[in-house]
Amino acid sequence: MQDPFTLKGQVALITGGGTGIGLGVARAFVARGAKVVISGRREDVLIKAVDELGPLADYRTHDVTEFSESASLIRSIEEQHGHLTVLVNNAGNSLKKPTEEMSENEMLEILNVHLVGAFSLSKCAANRMLEHGGGSILFIASMTSIFGIPYVAAYSAGKSGHLGLVRTMTVEWAPKGIRVNAIAPGWIVTDMVRKNVLNDSERMAKILGRTPMNRLGEPEDIGWTAAFLASPAAKFITGVCLPVDGGAAIGF
Repeated sequence: MQDPFTLKGQVALITGGGTGIGLGVARAFVARGAKVVISGRREDVLIKAVDELGPLADYRTHDVTEFSESASLIRSIEEQHGHLTVLVNNAGNSLKKPTEEMSENEMLEILNVHLVGAFSLSKCAANRMLEHGGGSILFIASMTSIFGIPYVAAYSAGKSGHLGLVRTMTVEWAPKGIRVNAIAPGWIVTDMVRKNVLNDSERMAKILGRTPMNRLGEPEDIGWTAAFLASPAAKFITGVCLPVDGGAAIGF
């Protein structure tokens, strides 16, 4: 029996793949043999990441809110690397603000990245995957997809919307060979968490107090989960949102 966890022969696009969780996913995919294209707005960050990832990695500068460019991004990748088989919707932005002070434009800025941008790329990727026998689409959701966290109404709306897309895309595309799943990371050590959490002892205590494993996760924890969900080992898994959170979603 061939290795069911291999990603050899797969071509994956990972949005926001130059740093944090996206880079953790890229590392895992490359380790399992996939060709990986990471995208983002900052070319210098992408170049540095590709240098680390090695010969199986490439990059494209791309803003997920440029919806009219979604199809051309995927076409560019396929012209160089072959048919796209995996899309990881990871690109994101955030805003921490009391809901009553948030403007409609601020809400739209978040939703356009997390929700509409991911929808646009997923639709365009699916159109190509449907022509070539299927594929796998992953959404990087959030703890805010599962329970309430204050001051992140826009982020929560976008990440909760991911789960609606997963459900609908699953029932539409599963009969045609496309699997759609989400991962809900817990608190993962990224640059953003280092800046906003690690130096806040009260917030850290609150997070660890509801996390049974009593520690934060690493980007590679999400990476290996994504690699599994994209692999043949998960060929009968679709429509799920898998928390990777040290137990935080059920912690008391």
